[in-house]
Parts: sequence; C-alpha cells; structure tokens
Amino acid sequence: MSKLEADQELARLQVELVRMQEWIVHTGLQVVVVLEGRDTAGKGGTIKRIIERLNPRHYRVVALTIPTERERTQWYFQRYVAHFPSAGEIVFFDRSWYNRAGVERVMGFCTDAEYEEFLRTCPQLERALVRSGIILLKYWLSVSDEEQERRFRARMKDPGKRWKLSQMDLQARAHWVDYAEAKDEMFAYTDIREAPWHVVDADDKRAARLNLISHLLSQVPYEEVPHLPVVMPDRQRRAYKRPPLDSQTWVPRRYTVG
Repeated sequence: MSKLEADQELARLQVELVRMQEWIVHTGLQVVVVLEGRDTAGKGGTIKRIIERLNPRHYRVVALTIPTERERTQWYFQRYVAHFPSAGEIVFFDRSWYNRAGVERVMGFCTDAEYEEFLRTCPQLERALVRSGIILLKYWLSVSDEEQERRFRARMKDPGKRWKLSQMDLQARAHWVDYAEAKDEMFAYTDIREAPWHVVDADDKRAARLNLISHLLSQVPYEEVPHLPVVMPDRQRRAYKRPPLDSQTWVPRRYTVG
C-alpha cells in the first residue's frame, strides 16, 4: 500500500469511527480503550488519528501525570476509575493502570506487595467492568529495539518532538530486558478471556494505525444512526448597520495562501 493509499484508507476509517461514535451516543454504550507499549511505540499519534474527526463532546483522552501525594494514599485504581465513561462516551487511556506492571515495577516505584496485589486485583476489576456493560479494549503497541532506537534519535534532533523525551524514557532504554520481562509477566496475569490484550505491530506507524483502527471498529458493534434530513433555513434579512471593520483589532495578515 502506498502512502497515498494509506492516507485514503485512514480517511475512510475515520468516517467509520464517526459512525461508530454516533451509535455509541445513540445507544448509551460505554467504551474504554487502553493503549500501552514501550516509549516511542506511537500511542499518542494513534489516538490523535482516531479522534481527529470525532465529536469532542463524547470522548475524552486520559493521560495522567505522576500521582499526587494525596493520590498515593488512595486505592491504586481509584484515580483511574474516576475517569471511566458515562453513557454514550468513549475514553482513551494513553497509558493506564498498567503503569504499575510496567514503569513502577521496573523502576522500583512500587513495592513487591503492591505489585502482587495489582496482579491479583486487575483481572477481577476488568471482569467487573465488562460485566457492568463497559466495552474494554486493550492494545499493546509492539516496537522493535532497532525502531525504538531510531525514533529516540529522531526525537533528540527534532525541536518539535524533543519534549517527548523524558529522563524516564531514556532510563527505559537502559532497562530494555527488564521491561520485556515485566510485559510478559503482565500478559500472563491480565491477558484474560473477558478483556484480552490485542498486540499491534507498530514498527510501521501508518500500518499500525490502520490495523488498530480497523480492529477497534470490528470490536464495537454499531449501526448507522438514522438522521433527519437537514433543511437550511432562509438567511435572516432586516435593516441593520454594522460597525466599520476598522473598529476591530485584526490579526496581522502575515501569510496569504494561493
């Protein structure tokens, strides 16, 4: 598939995402989409392509920072549950409660007891979510060592992407095998029948986005929502004199196109 064909297919899939969202709103479905993976795997970029044409009133993207001191004293899942969807809403988690099984485990930010409790509780919580009617979709974007290295170096050179490189990201490179082991153990406990992990080959970003979106559409049953015909009313006409244009503060026209 050429880049042009990939862009055309993305546009087609984005229209389908709009139809899916309309059905979710129409029927009051609740959808949670979790995106996990190594640094530079493309989680944020994939979410951007998914939401590009969606109605922002009916979706949220959750990308939490490190917990506050107060949040550290709460039940671990508490701050994530607070962001779960209401009826007719989609919530995308750009990283999620699985931080405990990844970065917190590898970097020593949680105790062994906290980690073991997570592995016990997480499958039970996710089964409860599914039983309650929430559609829970978990995606792991898989990127190779070589491709991650290339993306890291590209970010270092690009001023528009340099902010994506944190010290924690660089430390992750030094713990490549530790993260692989943590991911495998996480899958062993949390790749459950009710909410399985869906692994996406993310070395090719364009293909990964198309594959993930296509799969997402197949996992949410939706139909076309009937729309009333749109009738444009006649433009209002009455006597009114507007103030002169030079009475307003205009943005300087530094650019013209075409």
